[in-house]
Amino acid sequence: MPTPARPRRRLTSAVLVAPLLLAGCAIASDGDRPGSAADATTADASPASSYPVTVDNCGTEVTLDTAPQRIVTIKSSTTELVAALGAADRLVGTAFSDGPPPEDLAPALADVPVLSDKVPGQEALLAAEPDLVVGGWESNFSADGVGERDTLTGHGIATYVAPSACKEPGYQPDPLTFDDVFAEIREAGALLGEPEAAEQVVAAQQATLDGVDPLDGASVVWWSSGTDTPFVGAGIGAPAMLLDAAGLTNVFADVHDTWTSVGWEQVVAADPDVLVLVDSTWNTAADKKAALAANPATAALQAVQQERYVVVPFAASEAGVRNADTVASIVEQARALGLG
Repeated sequence: MPTPARPRRRLTSAVLVAPLLLAGCAIASDGDRPGSAADATTADASPASSYPVTVDNCGTEVTLDTAPQRIVTIKSSTTELVAALGAADRLVGTAFSDGPPPEDLAPALADVPVLSDKVPGQEALLAAEPDLVVGGWESNFSADGVGERDTLTGHGIATYVAPSACKEPGYQPDPLTFDDVFAEIREAGALLGEPEAAEQVVAAQQATLDGVDPLDGASVVWWSSGTDTPFVGAGIGAPAMLLDAAGLTNVFADVHDTWTSVGWEQVVAADPDVLVLVDSTWNTAADKKAALAANPATAALQAVQQERYVVVPFAASEAGVRNADTVASIVEQARALGLG
């Protein structure tokens, strides 16, 4: 299928002053599929001194001449990625946490200032004096939030969006794969001057995946949020990737989207073998269990009556450094429920 033309915007600022140069070595690719993080990257994954580094990020070309020293992250997935790459000491602020970090990253993040529980305003961001802002979603960069990307460039601040969250045709992973996740980790490692750390993270995730014995295809509904209208994992995003790696059959895999809204009657009609409940502060797994039991339609489901639930923290439900461990956890929880 032809890839649509990619719109490109050149970002320049006091931080990004060199001509647009391509580093000498491309990050390891996940193949020739257009729109993947690897396809969009021209960053050098060699030693940290290999700057400038240029990436085509969701249609915006970003060049860093030196390793960023004052980083702000928005969303847990990006905060954890920076920490996993050994760069937590360069974080001058985080925002929009989806929950506590994993135990191995918690000490490195314990003293990092929290700018906001949600997306911070531009004033709060500028006060932190970052040279790079890493967003988990494209929507993090808006006039009502930290500011649009070219606006921040005018302030001398580089911006980067997790490639797994790109939405424009030709950039959105379709479907998201672990190759995309690994390419994203490598790309971030090149930008931060931590390519060796990135390779170590990828190797650890691959080793975890290699150790997973997938299940035998039991059906599942991935319930992310919503009550009256459930928001569930669909066919091309992180939930689909995680369920596939775990050997489970996603009931809504035929919906060509990352997540989607459905009716409870659709969930009841599917009669899934197991329900994945995403645990968040605003819609906890406990609340979800209570809602399923209180709704006469869902209360009749065997999965609800037998409490065949798998719980995934919200911060682990998006593309990031937790994904391989999440697959292993899903399989372990499902087997504890008697699923093969």
